[in-house]
Amino acid sequence: MISRVADHCFWFGRYLERAESTARVLHVQSHLALDAELPAQQVWLPVIIVSGERERFLEKFGEDAASDGEVVQEYMSWSEENLASLRCSIAAARENARSIREVVSLEAWQTINELYLWMTGPQGNATYTKSRHEFYRHIRQWTQLCLGLLRSTMLHDTPLDFIWLGVMLERVGQTARVLDVHHHALTTLPSRHQVVETALWLSLLRACSGFEPFMKRNQGKVTGSAVAAFLILESAFPRSIRYGAHAAFDRLCSIRPPGAEKLPGAETQARLGELDEWLRQQTPESIEGRIHEVLTHVVDEIAAVCNGLGRELFGKGQPEVAAAGQQA
Repeated sequence: MISRVADHCFWFGRYLERAESTARVLHVQSHLALDAELPAQQVWLPVIIVSGERERFLEKFGEDAASDGEVVQEYMSWSEENLASLRCSIAAARENARSIREVVSLEAWQTINELYLWMTGPQGNATYTKSRHEFYRHIRQWTQLCLGLLRSTMLHDTPLDFIWLGVMLERVGQTARVLDVHHHALTTLPSRHQVVETALWLSLLRACSGFEPFMKRNQGKVTGSAVAAFLILESAFPRSIRYGAHAAFDRLCSIRPPGAEKLPGAETQARLGELDEWLRQQTPESIEGRIHEVLTHVVDEIAAVCNGLGRELFGKGQPEVAAAGQQA
């Protein structure tokens, strides 16, 4: 496979996962704003921080706008200046898929194209105005449908390996950022009412689609340490950091078998393998009290791996933008 096609496959997966994750977080936060006794800024500012758009958002709208849910949702849904917005992510996913029509299945292409046309047409805007819940649900369902179609309608060979490598690396980064931002906010609450705190931890699980799996694994009191350990270390949960890092490493090993000295990507493969092994060595006890340190390490390593892939496999020299990023 030539590097151009591999690059488009990789970024197609990343943008699909990014759109799904952003829609899920916005959906959860919109309900949290109604249900929790929290200052508005504590509900909406994390959405901006997770996307990596805090500085640009505050420069454009000012500090007070971070307390305005409508401004934040508009910016994260429609802004063409925000490369992490739903509109930009879906458009970028569709453009990458269009560039590799020869390798993406017809069903997957039709799905992302229809979602793009819905998003940029009158239906998307009308749904956003009428029902924010339905708007975010529609985007989640169609991106999840596209991800499922890729697995069920494409040959499981190199193109799908690159797509799923992008999906998994994006998922790990998103989970780590969401958990880090919310964990910091929740543990620094000036007044920590037990009921409110539990509701916030549950909203974090829902933002990572982990509410039901968590309850099956941890029957009893919901605590910050238990939620953090689950989202970081649960090897059977497909949105946990450990699962995603291991799945990404497996995909990279399928693309580039270990020990193939003549093939590019050895440095990046070794780095991702070290992260996978490091995560497997962690336990709930070993990460207790150092959640931020662990998550910062994960985010930095995932960014380094993505940059390494661009440099070694895709022929790109420039690093990606940290949280959301523009395709180089």
